[in-house]
Amino acid sequence: MQYFDYIFAVIASISVVFASLNLVHMLQLESYQGKMYLKWVIKHIKAEFLPYISIGLASILFRIGWVLFDTQIQAVALICRVLADILYVLMLFAVYFAYKKRQAKKPLVITGRIKRLIVALFIVSFLFSINFFMPYSYTSGGGINWSRFILSDIVRYTPGTLLSLTVFLAYLITYPIESAVKKWYYNDAKKILKSRTDLKKIAITGSYGKTSTKFALGTLLSEKFDVLFTPGSVNTPMGVTRIVRENLKAENNVFIAEMGARYKGDIKELCDLVAPDIGIITSVGKQHLETFGSIEGVIATKSELMYGLCEDGICFFNGDYEYCRHMYEDCTLREKYLFGTEGDNLYMRAENITVSGEGSTFTLVANDGKSIRCTTDLLGRPSIWNILSAASCAYRLGMTLEEIAVGISKMESVEHRLQLIKGPVTVIDDAFNSNPIGSKEALKVLKAFPGKRIIITPGMVELGSEEEQLNYEFGQAMADSTDVAILVGKSHIEPIYNGLIDKGFSKQNIIKVASLNEAMAILPNHTEPGCVVLFENDLTDNYEE
Repeated sequence: MQYFDYIFAVIASISVVFASLNLVHMLQLESYQGKMYLKWVIKHIKAEFLPYISIGLASILFRIGWVLFDTQIQAVALICRVLADILYVLMLFAVYFAYKKRQAKKPLVITGRIKRLIVALFIVSFLFSINFFMPYSYTSGGGINWSRFILSDIVRYTPGTLLSLTVFLAYLITYPIESAVKKWYYNDAKKILKSRTDLKKIAITGSYGKTSTKFALGTLLSEKFDVLFTPGSVNTPMGVTRIVRENLKAENNVFIAEMGARYKGDIKELCDLVAPDIGIITSVGKQHLETFGSIEGVIATKSELMYGLCEDGICFFNGDYEYCRHMYEDCTLREKYLFGTEGDNLYMRAENITVSGEGSTFTLVANDGKSIRCTTDLLGRPSIWNILSAASCAYRLGMTLEEIAVGISKMESVEHRLQLIKGPVTVIDDAFNSNPIGSKEALKVLKAFPGKRIIITPGMVELGSEEEQLNYEFGQAMADSTDVAILVGKSHIEPIYNGLIDKGFSKQNIIKVASLNEAMAILPNHTEPGCVVLFENDLTDNYEE
């Protein structure tokens, strides 16, 4: 049966690879942070750990039948042995097909790193499946050595039985290789940027508004410069590295890099790569508290940008945020500027703001007294902040207010960020990672629309110990802005529900559903011509319930 064992090992290893794709996908979504991956596995232990143990136990039961009948009815023993292996493989493939049926909002991207991880998974599974670490003989002195038998079969079925840990083991094995590859690409991109002395490098960070500000600034500066900026929400060292190596052209004279962070030191690493001349801090607030630990941790990490600028660098701060003003005061750069709608000492301000369901109009006022009336299709006060940050930077780089106003009129909403989709039923798509300030501003936008107003939301995540209270406050704010609330999921909606009820919102107009698909299925029952639907946050795959 030796050849059969090798054939089984190959087939079993393939099935392990396919079954592990859900976990590999999650590792990718967690930016290959092993600690965060394990935290996710523990949080989802019922769904992502226990079922795989049942796969191994079911197979071992058949293997026990093989041993029991091996000296008596060999045909039955052979059937039990084959069925054990077939059951193991089929159950793993069933896991894979269940994963494939899911509609992932951010699909698994088969990168070079993922390919190397899959190869490591296959090798680890193969070695376990042929009992490379524990060659077994379950007979001893004419009897069955049950402890040795059980141990050998645990080894044989370990990769699928402890699938989440098998993925983590493959991650650990490939980690030194990935670190070396990452360092080489990172240093190569760093050399490219360092050699471009003609290139103006702008970095954008903040708790909220990074991506929207990046697109706003890219639109404005394109009126006068040849601009390259990172696409979508690309804001990690490897994401920025890839864009620099693959997309930076000789004709580009401005490069805009969005800088995201979940841990202290993340912004510093990006600044070491880009060496920005100009920094924009869009906001500082309660976002990713689960990893930063406190608002002080957020401030310290966002401050890494102003400390990472060159000596003659320029930094812009959102003056409407108290924390940003404190950072501005601590900043030692010769050129530092505030933008906003309130307070003193603003380099660029917006006055006479009118926000409606059709967009926004405001007067853009520079610190030299010049002003111009601007119109944009973008919705809500957060959009005004994003425009102001972009306009401040553009003005400092020599653009006129007239050029800036033209650029503002051309701005388009970024997908899933207060994106207006007109039709018989108007949709406001604000599904990208909701936050305490952004969610309340989105409710103000919703309230500005006439007709029936509906919100669909699963609540907010990654807010640490304050998550329950902030979702409760979200529910209270929702009560004044909406007519029907459709709450999605389990983990985060109870505080929202309580906030609604405590504000006197009708229970009949609160609908709880298990998934977004279920919400979409019942939505037609509550819509009518002229009504508006706000999609506020859509939990990432990391938080599927």
